[in-house]
Amino acid sequence: MPGLGKHRRPKQRPIARKLAFAGTGGAALALPLISATTAGAAVTQPAAAPAAKTVTLAAAKPAVEKAALPLSYSVTVGDTLSKIAAEHAVNGGWQALYEANRSAIGSNPSIIRPGLKLSIGAAAKAAAAKATGVKAAAAAVKPATTYANNLDGWIRQSLDIMARHGIPGSYNGIHRNVMRESSGNPMAINNWDSNAAAGIPSKGLLQVIDPTFRAYHVPGTSLDSYDPVANITAACNYAAARYGSIDNVNGAY
Repeated sequence: MPGLGKHRRPKQRPIARKLAFAGTGGAALALPLISATTAGAAVTQPAAAPAAKTVTLAAAKPAVEKAALPLSYSVTVGDTLSKIAAEHAVNGGWQALYEANRSAIGSNPSIIRPGLKLSIGAAAKAAAAKATGVKAAAAAVKPATTYANNLDGWIRQSLDIMARHGIPGSYNGIHRNVMRESSGNPMAINNWDSNAAAGIPSKGLLQVIDPTFRAYHVPGTSLDSYDPVANITAACNYAAARYGSIDNVNGAY
């Protein structure tokens, strides 16, 4: 059977062809060819970070600024120097305000007329400084010490004078010798001893003869040998020169 002995190319079944086509087409769709240039262009690079921006902040202003003290003020009805000084914080108070405006106000600081122009700035400040200086000077001046007009006061005053002149002596040393020599009588006088016979009687609280009183008189005291302070001070000056101190005197000297 010659017809059966020939080899014939087998035919593909339609379904097989369709599957192969579909398979080939699927591969073409699944695996597209991409060139290197295209691939590089397809990659998205991250954007560069923006440069830092410098911001300058304005300096903060204080919430409340102290108002400058005005240079002058116009008096209104009901004003007083105390009120004006307090409201405008005048250094030195109403006294400084008055001193700065004395020529305009007059001699009575309680009377200021409406419309009067007062200086409350630099002039008031200068007046306050001047007033402060005067007060400081007054405080620096030590008030004069007062002494009782009796034996205690005379001794204390003499001791202060002696201290200024470097003359030694104590309250007890002076008091002891005064009581022995005159019993505290500043007008005591000895008219019976050798000094009296020579015409130079001993006088005063510490019984000093006139030549000795004049020789040892301390400047600033009276030239009267009966003056209690002058007598004590001269006698102590003499005792210091001869005995070292009135404290070392315990009898006639």
